[in-house]
Amino acid sequence: MPTPSASPWWRPENHADRRPFLLVRNRIKAAFRAWFEAQDFLEVETAALQVSPGNEAHLHAFETAALTLSGESAPLYLHTSPEFSCKKLLAAGERRIFDFGKVWRNRERGALHHPEFTMLEWYRVGAPYQALMDDCAALLALAAETAGTRAFRFRGFACDPFAAPERVTVAQAFDRHASVDLLASIADDGTTDRDALAAAARAAGVRVADDDTWADVFSRVIVEKVEPNLGIGRATILCEYPVAEAALARPKPGDPRVAERFELYACGVELANAFGELTDPAEQRRRFEAEMDEKARVYGERYPLDEDFLAALEIMPQASGSALGFDRLVMLAAGASRIDQVLWTPVADVEPSPGGG
Repeated sequence: MPTPSASPWWRPENHADRRPFLLVRNRIKAAFRAWFEAQDFLEVETAALQVSPGNEAHLHAFETAALTLSGESAPLYLHTSPEFSCKKLLAAGERRIFDFGKVWRNRERGALHHPEFTMLEWYRVGAPYQALMDDCAALLALAAETAGTRAFRFRGFACDPFAAPERVTVAQAFDRHASVDLLASIADDGTTDRDALAAAARAAGVRVADDDTWADVFSRVIVEKVEPNLGIGRATILCEYPVAEAALARPKPGDPRVAERFELYACGVELANAFGELTDPAEQRRRFEAEMDEKARVYGERYPLDEDFLAALEIMPQASGSALGFDRLVMLAAGASRIDQVLWTPVADVEPSPGGG
């Protein structure tokens, strides 16, 4: 006899439990819209279907197909971020934009992950990426004020959303929380020394496999030693990521070992990822191809590059942009313990078909 499944979210008693969180969600979204519009931002709506879902090695997309009138098929993907489209709009001439974009990521489900979620992205043309640090601090405080809470709490940790976030570089965090000299494994041209970082990580008690790359070791130290200590008491802005982990961020002027990238944390939860945007199409192509090579090595698949996006970078102005996990912030502000509690209609939790097919 099959095991009874959990009572669905649409049962009236379950909806009654979730509804206070959902009303907080709506209030925070309205407050954020007003905040952006007061600063002359324009709200945009980007298309979800794209020729490329994004080109990060460890992000997994939902794939579909577009059919022509004659029935021929071409692959399309649900985007994992509205970033490519937003930057095309900057190239087109927009200067301050924001988007409450629905995005999709496969192989993700848990208390902090959902296959469909809302990404709040915003961009400032001509602004340094430090301006986005100030934006993040203002939005944390606004979310808390709107929700009527004085503190964020999650899994036993507390964070004051009204306190100025601490700003700490990735190298400082590695030294502080793992006694690892991160920059000793990065050459002046940004290339990395896998063995040097692996030795330091092992000395810190982090397991390192023989086939781990420098990026694998870096990620493991972040997850095991650094992240659990971020955003405790007050929010943390973790900045100056190694250029090998720059994604779509430009190198920091004066120190090519690191990039203008930061992430925002509260209660050990990553909330936002921001860049001083890279506008060099050749360098961006090189990074994308390296990411897709790694994806092919690990998962046996790769995604196409968005050639339109790379062409748009040639005329895109200098800008800074941030992507904030809106649902996670609502969770913390509303006092929810799982992301599905702050989603109006959670995605069905699918089970593998019999036989694993």
